[in-house]
Amino acid sequence: MSLDVLLSLLIFIAVGSITPGPNNIMLLASGMNYGVLRTLPHLFGIWVGFPLMILLVGLGLAKLFDIYPASLLILKIISTFYLLYLAWKIATAATPKLNSSEIENQSKPLTFLEAAVFQWVNPKGWTMALTAISLYTPPDHPVSSIFLVTFIFFCVSIPSAGIWVILGHKLRNLIADEKKIRLFNLICAGLLVASLYPIVFS
Repeated sequence: MSLDVLLSLLIFIAVGSITPGPNNIMLLASGMNYGVLRTLPHLFGIWVGFPLMILLVGLGLAKLFDIYPASLLILKIISTFYLLYLAWKIATAATPKLNSSEIENQSKPLTFLEAAVFQWVNPKGWTMALTAISLYTPPDHPVSSIFLVTFIFFCVSIPSAGIWVILGHKLRNLIADEKKIRLFNLICAGLLVASLYPIVFS
């Protein structure tokens, strides 16, 4: 891979990883509602799960859609319902007690495994994975390029996603009002539902 192509790949991954999408919206809401420490399993699940998906897609998993076209429709249906479920969880999350050192929420942040599995129904994740593999894996060195793309995603995803967790935590300190936090959760839930646009209209 030439230096110019590598630079283009880095820019693509950095911009794609740090811009709003289902992962970052949920991390923002989790940082707000549960704090940084309780959101770490969610963050690490993305850090491992997304590059793993990139690797498997690059090694040929995406070809299943060509062999079994119905599998793409099934994935879209699962993605839609799961994202709606997560949006509902965010919208109905118990408001944290801002004046208490104890976390009294009955709701819980995503676990490591839940966040890792979510990557397979993340519409933005699939778009980034297919774009990266199709544009940055030349036919003459396909396997080495796939591992390079995966490694860069692995390195970039933690700092990019971590920013959203910290931002959510900082917003919690700034918005010292439970009604405003509930409104914030509703906005995040709405943005998560809006992220379904590529699935519904593609």
